[in-house]
Amino acid sequence: MKSKLAISLALMGALALPVAGYTSDYTGGGSESDRSSSAKESAKEFVKDSVITTKIKAKLAKEKDVSAMHIKVDTDKAGVVYLSGTAKSQAEADRAVALAREVEGVTSVENKIEIK
Repeated sequence: MKSKLAISLALMGALALPVAGYTSDYTGGGSESDRSSSAKESAKEFVKDSVITTKIKAKLAKEKDVSAMHIKVDTDKAGVVYLSGTAKSQAEADRAVALAREVEGVTSVENKIEIK
């Protein structure tokens, strides 16, 4: 029974470490509202980036001439899309870039797709 309790406490402590590290980033200067505002902006940027990435992946999945399984999509907070992975032809890679550029919020596309 004591060993179960010790394991449970150790596990809870290990799980709490990332939370403690994350909150320590916001303990510096500034008011509580400044830190809260900063966290909200970061969350909004993450959601925006995720939406762009998801829209591009959906377009790639619908396109029969593009293999969505082999092309990776990443978006940064400035709306720059990074395409990587492999394509069967240059035409497939070019089509993936064109589809990414069509998505609202994309500022530019960096093509790192390799042709196999």
